[in-house]
Amino acid sequence: MDALDITIVVIAGIILLCQSSWLFIDARSRSRYPWLWGIWGLIQCPMPLIVYWLVVRVDWSKRRQKG
Repeated sequence: MDALDITIVVIAGIILLCQSSWLFIDARSRSRYPWLWGIWGLIQCPMPLIVYWLVVRVDWSKRRQKG
């Protein structure tokens, strides 16, 4: 591996760790399976963030009442 490959791996690791930490902390504050979101956030990016936003953060009951 050359220096560029190592840099890319390190940056990807940092992104995954930050995403996982944020998902875990936010899910724990909302009591919504924090370990599930934290582990899933370590595996891939950005799908866990998108799904978390749609499932946990968006209040669909309020949106249904408006429309």
